Amino acid sequence: MSFGKMNGFADIKVVTKTKDSEGFATTSETVIASIRVYREGRHGSERWANLATFSEATDLFRFRAIPGVEVTTEHFIECDGERFDITSVENVKGRGMYTEILAKKVVSSIGKS
Repeated sequence: MSFGKMNGFADIKVVTKTKDSEGFATTSETVIASIRVYREGRHGSERWANLATFSEATDLFRFRAIPGVEVTTEHFIECDGERFDITSVENVKGRGMYTEILAKKVVSSIGKS
């Protein structure tokens, strides 16, 4: 995977919940990493046919592994103003050089009629 294919930018975020001094809980989004990504939408390719078990995934993201950061399904990705919940994280070919994520696009129901 070359930098030429990684032409998109994304943020890996996590939702953190904190309580203030009065005991009220607030949630905030914390950016874990801002990265260059290769993004592939779901289509009828052979690769997506082999991933039939992950039928809910809408996009595939590939990026270089981030030293000291472990991406899990607890995190989510923001790319091009869209939010994606991570359904699967895989170390590509077990080498620790690239990470591949299958994610599901989050569609807000607020404001839609």
